[in-house]
Amino acid sequence: MDGVIVDSEPHHERAVLEVLEEIGHGRSHGLKISDYVGRSDQEIWRDFIARHHPRQTLEQLLAMKRARTVEILGREQPFFPGVVSFVERLAQRYPLAVASGSEREVVDTVLRSKDLRRCFSVVVTGSEIGRGKPAPDIFVETARRLGVATGDCWVIEDSRPGVAAALAAGMRVLALTHTHPAQELKGATHVAADYREVEQFFLG
Repeated sequence: MDGVIVDSEPHHERAVLEVLEEIGHGRSHGLKISDYVGRSDQEIWRDFIARHHPRQTLEQLLAMKRARTVEILGREQPFFPGVVSFVERLAQRYPLAVASGSEREVVDTVLRSKDLRRCFSVVVTGSEIGRGKPAPDIFVETARRLGVATGDCWVIEDSRPGVAAALAAGMRVLALTHTHPAQELKGATHVAADYREVEQFFLG
């Protein structure tokens, strides 16, 4: 979802930085936020806790960041151009799923915004699986819930961990250059610059 359906990565980073500022670590967190693109929120906060031992618990930090993200995405609705009509057309031909490292409340906020939830048979979030991307767990579980073999699935991804996870699950991957340049996504089955290319690839 993030970086594929919505241009949310900058907003996720903004939410994290706002929380860090609120708890007094705006300039001292020592984290490279871009390293966590495509990974679950739990990973960044676990690393922060290990480094700084704040008084807030992991659950509290996750809740603070979740609330910020939901507020920002609900207000700004940063959908990529062409994605809504593409998803609606694709859902008429294939069973679709969302496999997102974001938390359920964040995913639900995005999918409600344009009434997109009706297009997806299955939605799996990071809190429902053991290991986050680049481990293949979320994609394997999504295929299981869809009732299809992993080898019959295509994944649309934007991040390096996401591409690695999909390939590790035995799936084919179309990588969008929303977050990383094409040369950093060369392991993908196919690389596209925007949804015009994606629509041509899948729908002809």
